[in-house]
Amino acid sequence: MVVGQLVLIVIVAVNLRPALAAVGPLLTEIRDAFHLSGTAAGALTTLPLVFFGSYGLLAPFLRRPPRSETLLVTAMGLLLVGLLLRLVDATFALFAGSLVAGIAISVGNIAMPAIIKRDHPASITVVTSVYTVAITVGACLASGLAVPVENAFDASWRLPLGLLVVPTAVAGAIWLPRALRSARAARSAPAAPVARGAASRVWRSGLAWQVTFFMGLQSLLAYVVLGWLPTICQDRGMGEVPAGYVLALSAAVQALGSLSVPLLERRSRDQRPLVIATAVLSFVGFAGITWAPIGSVWGWTVVLGFGQGLGFATALSFIGLRAHDARVAAQLSGMAQGTGYVIAALGPLAVGALHDATAGWTVPMMVVLAVATVMVVPGAAAGRNRTIGAAPSPETSDASPALN
Repeated sequence: MVVGQLVLIVIVAVNLRPALAAVGPLLTEIRDAFHLSGTAAGALTTLPLVFFGSYGLLAPFLRRPPRSETLLVTAMGLLLVGLLLRLVDATFALFAGSLVAGIAISVGNIAMPAIIKRDHPASITVVTSVYTVAITVGACLASGLAVPVENAFDASWRLPLGLLVVPTAVAGAIWLPRALRSARAARSAPAAPVARGAASRVWRSGLAWQVTFFMGLQSLLAYVVLGWLPTICQDRGMGEVPAGYVLALSAAVQALGSLSVPLLERRSRDQRPLVIATAVLSFVGFAGITWAPIGSVWGWTVVLGFGQGLGFATALSFIGLRAHDARVAAQLSGMAQGTGYVIAALGPLAVGALHDATAGWTVPMMVVLAVATVMVVPGAAAGRNRTIGAAPSPETSDASPALN
């Protein structure tokens, strides 16, 4: 049963990044086809990110939120619409499809950590690592295969982006029976309204804001990689196909970083060492990719990818580890990802604007390195073993270890 639940989680997770990851290797071609400026091209990758947490910001105000299974089927349906919109030969449709895809992904982003907290309370870090690995594998395949698929069929950029509808439709179809069963159960036993107290406690919690800022800053770095890494490599003289492979390598190594989190966490009292490792590896990786000889970019990509894998799994684990129960986890998931992805969305847009303004990568990458340094502050605070929403009773002190 547990294996079956993990498979269902993986099926959705592999669809939560390709809509964005496949654009990076094709961005130069798309930019030329639609005559986009660097800032506009950055906006194309930023637009989905702005809405990655949109459902999380809306959820606290819903009187009766949809069941988690219903949310995931809705996410896959919206994602399908967004992917198809981007194939229309019009600039407006290109950006509208990206917006819809971002909203769709936001629904899946917010629903899944709460499901993990609800169904796997004793193994949050392990299941979250599997979830993040599935996300990075999806991104890896999308970025690595986008240009080769285009070339193999002598097609345009629309073919690899259009093929993404297939796994999305499969995921929606597989989750549909569970959503229908969940809906029938909801009719016979209506869900209780959202407790406003839980939302209030989370949004007023300093610990929740620390989790949120770490989520936002590490995601900002990740989406700079997703949106601009192939372009940086191409500007440094690398071909389009190998530049796509660099992004795929980054995503593949992120999976290894995510899988390492449960193992490394057992060797420390809390998650602060993971935060520090994330910052150091990200700093070194970005610097090497930008300024070291282009032939060494593969090694620096491994360093960067491993650090970002650590950061992503750690940030998502914080949602379950720092929440006292599933209801608080749902609220923290909405806050951390809703606000965090708004912060993250500034990355690709700012990098594109700075590149246009300075006609180079030195200034944008200096800003990126500053972000990698600053994220240690909220991350180290969020990494301490505390929980949000614990009841003031003797059992409270026993709750935190149970979540680790």
